[in-house]
Amino acid sequence: MHVVLYQPEIPPNTGNIIRICANTGAALHLIRPLGFDWDDKRMRRAGLDYHDFTQVTLHDSLEACEQLLSKSRWFAMTTKGSRNFAEVAFDAADVVLFGPETRGLPDEVLARWPQERKLRIPMQAPSRSINLANSVAITLYEAWRQRGYDGIL
Repeated sequence: MHVVLYQPEIPPNTGNIIRICANTGAALHLIRPLGFDWDDKRMRRAGLDYHDFTQVTLHDSLEACEQLLSKSRWFAMTTKGSRNFAEVAFDAADVVLFGPETRGLPDEVLARWPQERKLRIPMQAPSRSINLANSVAITLYEAWRQRGYDGIL
């Protein structure tokens, strides 16, 4: 699978997501501008030595990433989605797009996909959102579970 972080802002979240991607076999794509320096020590600390165990690609734009992954099926994770992410039968080549921590995906980005490709993680009514790294973990592990945890030694 491919995880795309659109303009991530918090280095420890990105570091944790690097670890999650390494542990699930997912590739990570980061869309600039980043809210931190790529060499930020907080991100490196959170990612520990997992940078060597997953593919991380930096893109100057969402369009560049879309072009690279144009043959894949894209999903946007958003609290504005009406479809439960666990209802999707994920494929190993799918792309899951996540927005920045403080504002989520902008409307103009969400407008690129039909409503059935806008997914949400269920949560209790008074809740507004889930931490970005936790959202990625929840989504990736469900997708991996559906595929029978392929790739486990």
